[in-house]
Amino acid sequence: MGGTGVRLKDETVVVTGGGSGIGRAVADACVREGARVAVVGRDRGKLESVAGASAFVADATVEADVERACGEIVGRFGGVDVLVNNAGSAESAPLGKTDRALWERMFAANATSGFLMSRALAPELVKRKGRIVFVASMAGKSGAAYIAAYAASKHAALGLMRSLAAEFAERGVRVNAVCPGYVDTPMTERSVANIVARTGKDAAAVRETLAQMNPQKRLIKPEEVADAVVRLASRECMATGQAVDL
Repeated sequence: MGGTGVRLKDETVVVTGGGSGIGRAVADACVREGARVAVVGRDRGKLESVAGASAFVADATVEADVERACGEIVGRFGGVDVLVNNAGSAESAPLGKTDRALWERMFAANATSGFLMSRALAPELVKRKGRIVFVASMAGKSGAAYIAAYAASKHAALGLMRSLAAEFAERGVRVNAVCPGYVDTPMTERSVANIVARTGKDAAAVRETLAQMNPQKRLIKPEEVADAVVRLASRECMATGQAVDL
C-alpha cells in the first residue's frame, strides 16, 4: 500500500459512497495522491468529515440527484478526470425470502448507480480522456449461496463496466473494476450481524468464516482496495475492460 503522492496530481476524482468504508479509503488515497476529490453520498456529516475532499450530497440511485450533483461538481472543478463508482449495498437472504423489493434495492445500489453516474459524467471524461473504476465484488464473478440479488447486481456492474470499456476505448476513456472479497468495513459487519440474527451463530465465528472465503484467508483492508483503485485510475494504467481480483 501507499503511493508516490503524484499519481493523480491536479486531477479531479469523483467517488460515490465516499463517506465511509471503501469509498472513504479511496477518497483518502486520492487526496494523498494529489487529486481534487469530490465525495458523493447521502450523509452530509460523513462526507464533510473526509479530510481534503469536497462533499456533494446526493443519492446515486436517483437520476435527478445524480444530474444535479454532477453539474455542481463540473461547475466547481471545471471538469472530471476520474469517476469511482463505489456506491453499493449488500443484503443476503435465501431465494424464497428474496422479495422484489430486496432485488430492486440491490440493483439500484450496485448497478443503476454506476450507470447513472457514468452516463452523467461521460462527456467530461471523454474531454479529458479520463478513467472509470467500478468497485465490484468477487461475487460478481462467481456468485454464492443466499446472495442471489447481490451477486446478480454485481454481475450487472461488471457487464456495464465491460460494455463501457468497449464503447469508449477509441475515445481514450479506460474503464476497469476491482473485485474484492470480504472487506473489513461496516458493510461486512452488517452482513455478520444479519447472519448472527438468522442463525444464532457467534459473531466472531461468522467473521472468521467470511475471512476464510477470501484467497488471503483474512478480511481485506479498505486501504488495499483503495490502492488497487488508484492504480487503475492513474494515467499510467493502460488496461481497459479488466476486473481485477483482490
